Amino acid sequence: MNPYEILVSIVAVFTLLLGNLGVYQKQEEKTRFIAHRGFCSQYLENTEEAFIKAAEVGFDGCETDVNISKDGVLMLVHGSVYYYEDGTEMDVNEHTYAELTSKPLKNDFTDTALYPCTFRRYIEIMRDYGMFAFIELKGEYPDDKLDEMVSIVDELYTWDMCSVQSMQMPNLIKLREKYPDLPLMYCGGGYNAEVKEARDRGFDVDMKVDDVFPITLMLFKAKGLRTAVWTADNDKMVAYALSLGVDFIESDYLWGLNVTK
Repeated sequence: MNPYEILVSIVAVFTLLLGNLGVYQKQEEKTRFIAHRGFCSQYLENTEEAFIKAAEVGFDGCETDVNISKDGVLMLVHGSVYYYEDGTEMDVNEHTYAELTSKPLKNDFTDTALYPCTFRRYIEIMRDYGMFAFIELKGEYPDDKLDEMVSIVDELYTWDMCSVQSMQMPNLIKLREKYPDLPLMYCGGGYNAEVKEARDRGFDVDMKVDDVFPITLMLFKAKGLRTAVWTADNDKMVAYALSLGVDFIESDYLWGLNVTK
């Protein structure tokens, strides 16, 4: 650890102490709560229903996972497989949009017939409800699909309310080269070489809440970069995330609690 990092660490400790003593404005008033894959503890993840319900119960934004269908449509799915009501499954990369949306998904949460959601529809929902949109790119993206993703946001919403995330550094590097002003966020676990590279390149950071070092976040903040944690799913984790002073908390639950309105 170099002298600069040591200094920031000391400042971080005093900042957290003062915050806990109530000297600073309550962190809850400054932190955005992001519904992880939509309100996925109560509704089927990455679907229209999960995003809309997240807005209705009071989340500040949503996170979603963007993948690419066989015919090039930007689709929302964690991993790559859709599971259907009839017991079948399809890999998003091996099937066309028409095939993927030809029958309802397996939905163990509600009686709603739900179908795979597109990235375009996600941005429309975020716009209509004034929600902050986390856009996580799954896998490495060809240039034309990065361009398409950017153009959809340009057409439908505003980048002030969006952030592009990826665990694949090449996606972020290509986007920074092509679109220097785009809000980009590296998504990772604990401190490693890629986290340091993200900071050096000026990317924001989203880290696993139970695998994060406070000094790491403070070093990002010292450069004016935004910080987020995932996935804070109980009171203890949410309280810890707030004590870190992060800008965003991702959760499967509403403010860390399994409640609905």
